[in-house]
Amino acid sequence: MSLSRKRKKELQKLQSQANDLWASQQILVSEAADVARQAGRQLGHFHREQVVPTVKDGYGRYAAPYVDKSVKFSRQVLSDRVVPAAGAVVGSALSVWDAANDTRARIASGSGFPDARSYAKSLDKYGDAASKKIAASLAFAQPQKKGIGAGGVIAIILGVAAAAGVLYAAWQTLRADDELWVADDPLRAPDA
Repeated sequence: MSLSRKRKKELQKLQSQANDLWASQQILVSEAADVARQAGRQLGHFHREQVVPTVKDGYGRYAAPYVDKSVKFSRQVLSDRVVPAAGAVVGSALSVWDAANDTRARIASGSGFPDARSYAKSLDKYGDAASKKIAASLAFAQPQKKGIGAGGVIAIILGVAAAAGVLYAAWQTLRADDELWVADDPLRAPDA
């Protein structure tokens, strides 16, 4: 199939325009990439110069005091409550272990089995001491009531409001307004 000269010229012209368009698009894409790289750099500078200091300031002003309080409270609970309780438990366990070793040593030396009553008294003494230490160290887990809380105040307010509503409704129902009472006479037609 052969093309006429006119069609060949049009196709060559169209090919030339497509090549020019492709070249201009390549230039445009490379310039857009340069702009995107510059924007990324500027965004990095903005992040370092504006966002990070603002976030650090906000954290320091709003969150850091609460974080510091919680860390201090956690350390206090750990050092004042958990470590003594664990120490009491370990101490009690070691004292029971010592009592058992004592008994083993007496048996091994040939002095025989200990009296069951004295052994039970020793175990009771060790158990009571351990129980008292653990109960004393865990006493912080039961908070003391300090009076009425926010829920109690809200309940009282809602109860007073409900009672006031009931009283108001009763007063509205029972008040003596002549306009609210129905007349005994049937309505007459107005005089003309």
